[in-house]
Amino acid sequence: MTSIASHSATTDQAVDDVATSARGFGHGIADPGPLGLGAFAMTTFFLSVTNTNMVPASVSVGVLSLAFFYGGITQMLAGMWEFAKGNTFGALAFSSFGAFWLSYWYLVDRGVLTAMGKDVDKGLGLFLLAWTIFTAYMFIASTRTTLVIMGVFAALTLTFLFLTIGAFATDTTYNKVAGWLGLVTVLFAWYGSLAGVMNATAKRVVFPVFPRT
Repeated sequence: MTSIASHSATTDQAVDDVATSARGFGHGIADPGPLGLGAFAMTTFFLSVTNTNMVPASVSVGVLSLAFFYGGITQMLAGMWEFAKGNTFGALAFSSFGAFWLSYWYLVDRGVLTAMGKDVDKGLGLFLLAWTIFTAYMFIASTRTTLVIMGVFAALTLTFLFLTIGAFATDTTYNKVAGWLGLVTVLFAWYGSLAGVMNATAKRVVFPVFPRT
């Protein structure tokens, strides 16, 4: 009888192990989405407000600390956890935009823009154009996520586009428009972050995100 009981316990444990394996490594990990969206939104909010000229231009340097720690490192960590969760879209989006904010910090803080000399506008424009292209194709992929995420990427694509035009044309009017578009992006992102954390905490849909899949 002892042998039968022992065999039964071993079999049950094996079944549990198989079930756990089937659920995947990231099964018990909290959703990193609200963190990634929150980090992206706050950093974008700060820079977008300065681009609208609602505050003095000298304030813009304050975004560097957010860009490094919250928009950069924290958002990239959220992207890494999305890999563990098996969310390809979230992993690519958060890791990439975490890298964007870190690269922005490096460009400004480490004197890279200054080193470009008279070609700084072209260099910055090319940098922003690359991110416009990336964001545009991520918008295409977002059409299979939720309407909220679609809103983030639609507004962000336009934001990058106007920043790119402003850099190449050396016209701050485009930067100001980009600032307002950036704030629209922030509203979508902060709402997505709020919905993610509130729905998970309440264990029911409090704030809908309107899934597309």
